[in-house]
Amino acid sequence: MSTTTPAPARALNASRTTATAARVLRQLRHDPRTIALMVLIPCVMLFLLRYVFDGSARTFDGIGASLLGIFPLITMFLVTSIATLRERTSGTLERLLAMPLGKGDLIAGYALAFGTLAIIQSALATGLAVWFLGLDVTGSPWLLLLVALLDALLGTALGLFVSAFAASEFQAVQFMPAVIFPQLLLCGLFTPRDDMHPVLEAISDVLPMSYAVDGMNEVLKHTDMTAAFVRDTAIVAGCALLVLTLGAATLKRRTQ
Repeated sequence: MSTTTPAPARALNASRTTATAARVLRQLRHDPRTIALMVLIPCVMLFLLRYVFDGSARTFDGIGASLLGIFPLITMFLVTSIATLRERTSGTLERLLAMPLGKGDLIAGYALAFGTLAIIQSALATGLAVWFLGLDVTGSPWLLLLVALLDALLGTALGLFVSAFAASEFQAVQFMPAVIFPQLLLCGLFTPRDDMHPVLEAISDVLPMSYAVDGMNEVLKHTDMTAAFVRDTAIVAGCALLVLTLGAATLKRRTQ
């Protein structure tokens, strides 16, 4: 009895990566609810938050920038994990891995597709917060946009990674309390991280969302790009790249 083996993986190739991204975007185009969740929900949440604190504009200024980075991370994590899981369970990834297509091409194509939507999402949320809702920031709104985009890409990377460990969409959603909620509690949104218990502060120091919030706060307080801002954004970008690399390692054929 003969067995079918996957074609040997090739080096990362731009044309194969963009073809994969185009296929994912075509599929997403036929799912308006998913697009609405990714693009509109962060804007809706920011809008609600602004008028929850309608009588205290300073409160919105204090946490609005942080949430501008957190909301895209959460929504991209949720949507990416579910969408990628659908590809796994439907057999699409299985068929693609049997083709002469490298794991790097696949994971980079997914990241490029969802990253394109992340750019749109981050631009809309940042524009809404700064120019419509009146978020008062000392630094450049473009730096806010940069951090929001990196946070969305980090959410995409985390979603791609955890999708390998879920057998259903319900299980994919269950990863949110395990992966996202601890970071949300320890990132410094509710209280400064140096006021936490030393053990929790040490844990927060290794969580990427902490640096996403720190980067937003740097833009909130300083007119120019600071060394701390560069460090924070580099850590967020590095974590996203690391998780994408780990995600590529999870792409395995499940039948032989």
